[in-house]
Amino acid sequence: MSSKRKVRVFVSETHDPWFNLATEDWIFKELDPEAHVLFLWRNSDTVVIGRFQNPWVECNTSKMYEDGVKLARRQSGGGAVFQDLGNTNFTFLSSKHGFDKAANNKIITSAINHFDLNSYPSGRNDILVDDSEGPKKISGSAFKEKRDRSFHHGTLLINADLQKLANYLSPHQKKMAAKGITSVRSRVTNLSHLNPEIAHESLTNEVINQFFDFYQNDCPVETLEHSSLESIPELQQYYQFLKDDKWRFGETPQFSHHLDERFDWGGVDVHLDVHKGVIRDCVIFSDSLHPELIQELMEHFKAASYSVSGIDKVVSAAQSELPFLKNELSQFGEWLKKEIL
Repeated sequence: MSSKRKVRVFVSETHDPWFNLATEDWIFKELDPEAHVLFLWRNSDTVVIGRFQNPWVECNTSKMYEDGVKLARRQSGGGAVFQDLGNTNFTFLSSKHGFDKAANNKIITSAINHFDLNSYPSGRNDILVDDSEGPKKISGSAFKEKRDRSFHHGTLLINADLQKLANYLSPHQKKMAAKGITSVRSRVTNLSHLNPEIAHESLTNEVINQFFDFYQNDCPVETLEHSSLESIPELQQYYQFLKDDKWRFGETPQFSHHLDERFDWGGVDVHLDVHKGVIRDCVIFSDSLHPELIQELMEHFKAASYSVSGIDKVVSAAQSELPFLKNELSQFGEWLKKEIL
């Protein structure tokens, strides 16, 4: 048991993933380094990827776009996770010298085990729980440190839609050679499946209780309201940064995308080299009877954005040069947009 330490507990009332991540960063930067802080929050349907991950490799961006699922990139490392209101996020923040991963895991596992389950940390920064089929993952963690402070944040699968998790974390089969860190998939389960008494409110209340018990201190729980936090310039600025495509897609490590299709005017075999969301090189092989179409596309794709808007600009520029091939270029553009979403 730790000696008595200063503690603070924050609970977010918003389900906006970018706002919650911005709030986490604001708390991280503004906290008293000598305090131990617990932040609890939930996001509406979102895929959250690690700092150095490739969204096109990690998740089904096309399906996410169709279903209105958000994409967020966090500052910390780790793998991709799908989050909905059945998933609860926790963040432990402290000074660097006061950081204690084992203590954080003990607080979480003690809260889970309060509900007559057997949970324990694993070697991959995960928390597992025993069930009749063997150990299942119910939590994953990631970490960040800066100057004199550190944080440890993670997820708790309480009643998440595991079918959506499978849908959005299963990317289309794409001929893609990617650099960066790919996720390791694990067998997962919901805590409510193992004990129906576990819900967001009951588990977060117990996490708070275990947090107070460990540090032999307590404090009022501070509810963070979206309306009041909006007035903080630093938080609002970081919120806009996290929402921006430059951060979510533009920070992607270098990768190559190879794709092909056959149209009634010819087949195309497209090779794209992409870095930080920008197409650095484009080579297209084709049996089309219009070599000028292929040439225009290859020239305009260099330095174009690897995005729907980027493709639209390339196609529009090529159509200006080759108005008699407007329909063919439109077909190519619509196909390519669906492939990279």
